[in-house]
Amino acid sequence: MIQGLFAERIGGAQYGKSTAIYKFEKIKRAKAAARKAFPDRQLLDLGVGEPDEPAFPETVRVLQEEAGKPENRFYTDNGIAVFKQSAARYMQRHFGVELDPETEVLHSIGSKAALSILPACFINPGDLTLMTAPGYPVFGTHAKYFGGEVLNLRLTEENSFLPDLDSLSVDVRRRAKVLVLNYPNNPTGAAATPDFFAQAVAFCRENDVLLIHDAAYASLVFDNKPISVLAVPGAKEVAIELHSLSKSFNMTGWRIGWVCGNPLAVRAYGDVKDNSDSGQFAAIQKAAAYCLDHSEITTFITNKYSRRMDLLVAVLKKAGFKAIKPKGSFFLYVRIPTAGIGGNGERREFKTAEDFSQFLITEHLVSTVPWDDVGPYVRWSVTYEAAGIDKENEAMVDLDRRLRAAKLEF
Repeated sequence: MIQGLFAERIGGAQYGKSTAIYKFEKIKRAKAAARKAFPDRQLLDLGVGEPDEPAFPETVRVLQEEAGKPENRFYTDNGIAVFKQSAARYMQRHFGVELDPETEVLHSIGSKAALSILPACFINPGDLTLMTAPGYPVFGTHAKYFGGEVLNLRLTEENSFLPDLDSLSVDVRRRAKVLVLNYPNNPTGAAATPDFFAQAVAFCRENDVLLIHDAAYASLVFDNKPISVLAVPGAKEVAIELHSLSKSFNMTGWRIGWVCGNPLAVRAYGDVKDNSDSGQFAAIQKAAAYCLDHSEITTFITNKYSRRMDLLVAVLKKAGFKAIKPKGSFFLYVRIPTAGIGGNGERREFKTAEDFSQFLITEHLVSTVPWDDVGPYVRWSVTYEAAGIDKENEAMVDLDRRLRAAKLEF
């Protein structure tokens, strides 16, 4: 009865009839099939993109204490002062960015929610959004819902997985309204440099473009001090930045982060958000505020990922991959081999990253995530489950054994 009532943005009258399977669903199904076929073998899941451990016990204790307080039961709308103030302190301490917590910081129910709300603030039919490929699609999906267009900027090894803004035509520069960046990057693990951020800010100022930087992994850097696009002089004239506690404090399911930067853009986000939700639970905001004032938690987490990344890079290089430790995040992005040997001894050739990823899962019980957007690459993650350093080492010894059995060709 309702088949003809769906909005065109989600398929219109054809909604629900597509047989296409999202790649993450394919991975999920392949993992289930592999476990069923080999019940006595452990599946090595190096594709999961979320922290492998829960929030720290002290964070949970704050939540428990605050959850029982009567004053925390109310709607928080656009956030509480305690959280905004802690976020401002965090930005100053980690990135050297000064923010007014009253006008330049607002909480979000995670970065994903913020990325879905912001297009309502800025995108009209026909407006052009510049995004990177590969990349996180949420802003672009909602921009299209509002009748906007999306131009994907290719991230390549040759350009250190940074978009080539200088190559954009005069027409693109004229039409562009928003530039969405994400560094350290998912899935490539690449980190931006201060010079690149300065170039991006200059591009946006020269072309009247809003810069949105999704900084979900900004604190997970291995070799250098974390950087923010808002540290570039003049950035707050054209930029906002999205931060999250999901990755840096193991708080994925808690759904808490913040939007900061240009005060008018932050205000617009708040106005639309106010008509989208009633704010995150105050107890969660207070637990998050505790974390932001205890950044040693992030230091501990980052050190773990850095240690695991060293192990993973060594194993992949031994197998023949051109693996280089990224500057941050928990992702490693490498070009696929051309062929390999399955568990039955049959040689298999790979035309796409999805071919290779499915081969690893079904034949050798190793899970990765394929990305074919700009060449055939797979994303490995160091968020595999391993309780302690000894278990981490054991997992990598096991991976080495499985990759040797695959006899990969490059």
